[in-house]
Amino acid sequence: MNNDQIELSKYRLQKAKEDLKNAEISLENNFFKGSINRSYYAIFHGIRAILALDLFDSKKHSGIIAFFQKNYVLTGKFEVLYSKIVKNAFVIRNKSDYDDFFIVGKSEAKEQFENAEIFLKKVEAYLKAVWVS
Repeated sequence: MNNDQIELSKYRLQKAKEDLKNAEISLENNFFKGSINRSYYAIFHGIRAILALDLFDSKKHSGIIAFFQKNYVLTGKFEVLYSKIVKNAFVIRNKSDYDDFFIVGKSEAKEQFENAEIFLKKVEAYLKAVWVS
């Protein structure tokens, strides 16, 4: 792992944290669909922060998620809980963004935000350990 990979990883983690903050602001202001969208992208960019260290990227979200599942969840680096968080966030974000008349309530948006927080805490702890090793 070289310094460029670490810097890209740090950049992507910062992007994930900004998305999480935007999710929180949207939630506080009752923009539930926007909050769900930003919560998902916080998770997505958190995954991409990890994958920067593997020199892997994909134009498709499903490719990013599949690589994470195969190389981090199935290997035990991340518990199955995190796989469930990713899958759920992906599904609800797609419905929220693309399905006509999909109604999102505060409870769903709050749950997605809290899951994104949990996910990013794990990602950040994992990355900090890898960056110094």
